[in-house]
Amino acid sequence: MRHDANLTAERPSFVTHLECSMTGERYEADTIQGLSATGKPLLVRYDLDGVRRALSKADLAGRPFDLWRYRELLPVRHAHDIVSLGEAVTPLVPLPRLAASHGGGEILVKDEGRLPTGSFKARGLAMAVSMAKALGIRHMAMPTNGNAGAALAAYATKAGIRATVFCPEDTPEVNVSEIALQGADVHRVNGLIDDCGAIVGAGKEAVGWFDVSTLKEPYRIEGKKTMGLELAEQLGWEMPDVVMYPTGGGTGLIGMWKAFDELERIGFIGSKRPRMVAVQAEGCAPMVKAYQDGVEHAPRWEDAHTVAAGIRVPRAVGDFLILRAVRASGGFAIAVSDAAIEEALAEVARVEGFLLCPEGAATWAGYREARRQGMVAPGERVVLFNCASGLKYPLPRAEQKLDRHAPIDYTRFR
Repeated sequence: MRHDANLTAERPSFVTHLECSMTGERYEADTIQGLSATGKPLLVRYDLDGVRRALSKADLAGRPFDLWRYRELLPVRHAHDIVSLGEAVTPLVPLPRLAASHGGGEILVKDEGRLPTGSFKARGLAMAVSMAKALGIRHMAMPTNGNAGAALAAYATKAGIRATVFCPEDTPEVNVSEIALQGADVHRVNGLIDDCGAIVGAGKEAVGWFDVSTLKEPYRIEGKKTMGLELAEQLGWEMPDVVMYPTGGGTGLIGMWKAFDELERIGFIGSKRPRMVAVQAEGCAPMVKAYQDGVEHAPRWEDAHTVAAGIRVPRAVGDFLILRAVRASGGFAIAVSDAAIEEALAEVARVEGFLLCPEGAATWAGYREARRQGMVAPGERVVLFNCASGLKYPLPRAEQKLDRHAPIDYTRFR
């Protein structure tokens, strides 16, 4: 009931325009837009002085705990255009045993697996599909490593919009089945996600679909931005010391950095920022190499491979935005091995009872390595992002069996 009330509430809009993230060139907000003229992502800009006058922390406190509670800082102008599957605020789950065994401080996991379709991709696609509905788009297409395609399928079906999805041929069966069952036309491709993206781009003229690839339209980042809005509010409008983020296309990291800037400009937080850490796999680490090389753009990573498929992104459109946020925050980029990811997943499950997805496990592996190198200090408050439910991924088999017809030695259970 409260959720429905939030979605039907009057929604004053503070969107002023779109802006090229590289040049600052302005674009109209209420027309269909993709990349800027220079091929860079467009960012939504707001009348933040107007938001400051219209929104208070007390106003927020009385609203339902869902993604749409931040409506003044979101691009959907009219409530009737919202496409929702029930996007609740995701919890911050403490890992006290692991924190104690690693020098103290506070380790929190922002558990995005609680969202519809079981991943943080629901945030971006809820926003992108809502804006597609508002702008009259009838067919959307994207490349995916799994979870984004599932979110597009679900929200597009909810909105009555056609969806076509292309995924690498080794995408887990659970993801492909989920995409198909939720109404999208899904195809496996003999290549990686950027190869799938090339198919989407090449088909725009021939088919007429709208390309909703990562950062190739303005609105997925606004959905992902809500992770930063939620995080700040959940921590009493105080920033953590460190945010460890599993980075493929990096939309969430860029979005959170944007959120923190907007929150400061409306007076909700001060100038303190967390150190933003881009965590990648050693088998696909273009951001780490670019960070270490001191450059803003990352060449395509050849022969990309990792067990954490969600961060197997050989080339990121928003590479310079990721690297700017990392550097401006005093953060860093770090790569971890697949063995370390698998060990981290098992450790958190065994010690804390928390089942991370492989990409989330990469952040714990990254934290351990950062502590070892002295890049994160004992006693700091650190937030790890678990981007999807661990139940969406293949798990190790449990092989122990018991014959109920044979004598049972109960001493083995002591």
